[in-house]
Amino acid sequence: MKKIITFLLMSVLVFACAKVEKRCVGIEDNAKTHYLQGMKALEAKKIDVAEEKFNRALYCEFDKISNPYGGLAIVYANKAVAEKDPKFASVQAERALANLKKAEDKATSKEDRFEYAIAGMRVYTLIKGKDWLEKVEDFYKDGVKTDVNEQKLDYYQGKEAIHYFMGEAYLSAREFNKARDMYTKVLEAKREGKWNEPADRGFKRVDKIARAVAGMSLGEMGKKLAMEDKITRGALSALLISEMKLDKILAGRIPVKSQLDAMKAEFTPADVLNHVYKDEVLTLMKFNVRGLEPIFDQTTKAYLFKIDEPVLRRDLAFILEDILVKITGDEKLYTAYFGTEKSPYPDVSKSAPWFNSVMNAVTRGLMEPELSGEFRPNDPIDGAEALLAIRMLKQRVNIY
Repeated sequence: MKKIITFLLMSVLVFACAKVEKRCVGIEDNAKTHYLQGMKALEAKKIDVAEEKFNRALYCEFDKISNPYGGLAIVYANKAVAEKDPKFASVQAERALANLKKAEDKATSKEDRFEYAIAGMRVYTLIKGKDWLEKVEDFYKDGVKTDVNEQKLDYYQGKEAIHYFMGEAYLSAREFNKARDMYTKVLEAKREGKWNEPADRGFKRVDKIARAVAGMSLGEMGKKLAMEDKITRGALSALLISEMKLDKILAGRIPVKSQLDAMKAEFTPADVLNHVYKDEVLTLMKFNVRGLEPIFDQTTKAYLFKIDEPVLRRDLAFILEDILVKITGDEKLYTAYFGTEKSPYPDVSKSAPWFNSVMNAVTRGLMEPELSGEFRPNDPIDGAEALLAIRMLKQRVNIY
């Protein structure tokens, strides 16, 4: 009788296990596929989609695998950065670290530990915190010395991926030379690879930033803005005042002190009132720099500075030309290229309002066209380009 009962119990257990042996049975419904889809969603900044995919991957494998937890840690780190409320940001950061710990606990293979190390690097690069760069470097050292089979790295595919994310961390820390060295390691590791293209972009970006800041004693604002993908009108005003000291330069061109003392912005645009760059914008407005004047807004029926709108490349050409004229006093620059027979730039017509400004900016080395010859007048200017233009302008007019 006991044997029969035992047999029945074993049968029930086997049957129960068989029923839950596979939670996900579709061709594309498996942990590996969901994990890879989650990582691709992270690349595309689709954070909620990534979270869903990682959770599904864990569901498929009964929460027993490591990599989706690393993915969730990166998801919550992104949410922490995006959260404006400090308390909620702190909660998301805690969730990121909790999932990172789970990724560590469930990392059973060398490849798991390698991907956990990169997840740790990415998390701390995002959420920062005390001694964050040292923590990233510790993860990097652990990952580098881990002997992995690259064929088993589902997402990262090559060990050089860890150099790429160390480069991203150094860039975030404004350690530009170290970042460039890491991107170089990626490019030297393989002739072709998954991380070559992003590393090449990173190398070119950090190289441009390094050139832009060379020879300039930048404050924290300047270093931060050097890394911006788009520079706003407010941020450019801040750079011109804080880094170029444009107000002092232009004030020195005004011979009568009483005139200088009387100078002030005609009014304070509504969108400037409580902005972090208010003082710099109002200082710049005193000098009526063309390209950075208040603009009439049809919605509010008022003149606004449009302080958070990006500066386009054609706008910067206007601004540089006007500053050059104000400093040198040579107003002929405003019409120097009128009557030019043919534009050297395929995307800038000689009849375009900004043609003369573009010519002045490029021929004086303040801005650069593409190798193809295009000027890209409608593209936003980035922080490195803006700083490089300011540095070159200072050289051209011998201001140091």
